[in-house]
Amino acid sequence: MSGPSEDAVREALTGVIDPEIRRSIVELDMVESVSIEGGKVTVTVLLTISGCPLKDTITKDTTAAVSQVDGVTDVSVILGTMTPEQRTAMREKLQGPGTSREVPFNKPDSLTKVYAIASGKGGVGKSSITANLAVSLAQSGLRVGVVDADIYGFSIPAMLGLSGKPTRVDDMIIPQVAHNVKVMSIGMFVPPNQAVVWRGPMLHRALQQFLTDVFWGDLDVLLLDLPPGTGDIAISVAQLLPGSELLVITTPQQAAAQVAERAGSIATQTDQRLAGVIENMSWMEMPDGTRMEVFGSGGGAQVAANLSETIGSEVKLLGQVPLDTQVREGSDSGLPVVLGSPDSPAAREFASLASTLSHRSRGLSGRSLGLSPV
Repeated sequence: MSGPSEDAVREALTGVIDPEIRRSIVELDMVESVSIEGGKVTVTVLLTISGCPLKDTITKDTTAAVSQVDGVTDVSVILGTMTPEQRTAMREKLQGPGTSREVPFNKPDSLTKVYAIASGKGGVGKSSITANLAVSLAQSGLRVGVVDADIYGFSIPAMLGLSGKPTRVDDMIIPQVAHNVKVMSIGMFVPPNQAVVWRGPMLHRALQQFLTDVFWGDLDVLLLDLPPGTGDIAISVAQLLPGSELLVITTPQQAAAQVAERAGSIATQTDQRLAGVIENMSWMEMPDGTRMEVFGSGGGAQVAANLSETIGSEVKLLGQVPLDTQVREGSDSGLPVVLGSPDSPAAREFASLASTLSHRSRGLSGRSLGLSPV
């Protein structure tokens, strides 16, 4: 049997995906050389940084891909490290030249739907909704990212079971991935239990870096978990992501609903669209099939109706998530309820919400229509 050709080996390597950047190692110029002696193939792969935490995955995937090529009897993978010049070339290939970069989601050809998940007050389950929606969207086959924009009260990493720090390639940050969702949070950079004590300009700069310095790749949906209220971050989101849409979270309680309206009404000042309202903790299903409305009823419908009147167009109540202890348990364990208990009432509602949001049109504001004058 004749040995394999180098072209066949390199073609097989195009199917090896860097587990952090989510691009082919061939596209990223990580394959330095391919050596063939009879049926033995030696591939030298350049890692972006020395001590890459996922080097074993790259070695395993490279070995598996090359082993499938006809004529290959043995595979050896040698790992090296990119030079600073090679890392710079790769970063510029991914993000463009220079250090001053624009927000990729604002480009006219961007098809990413950006949802800013807001609430008037804390304790309404905004972060647990963000985490479960993100995983539900990813389960449907979409490419999803989450920015934990609640700088002071970050909780998304724990809810998705993440720990440690993201990888940096020069000044490009690679987001961590959990359950096929790319995630970035300030909680990945600060020691445990350390408070973040920043003023407004620093908050704005942190959010800007999350959007420009992080390599998100091609996303279908980006979710931002906002802090409660209408403070600095809410204003920064409107400035940095003018095409983003607000998802307002409330509970059925009338007091919570009144505060939630303020979070939604910011759209009249920032010119953002309102994607809709989600009511959380709507009821608790009892063993006999009845519903106990622990926090009352009607808050979500009230917020949607009042916001419709305020902005002059219809704002829908997109869904009602029942109060379910499995949601809390999943958030504490890092395994969202949509994965841990997919048949639970809350998980089914999250799946329905994800389907609704994924089928909404992004809109044409700011997008090129590909037309030219005649």
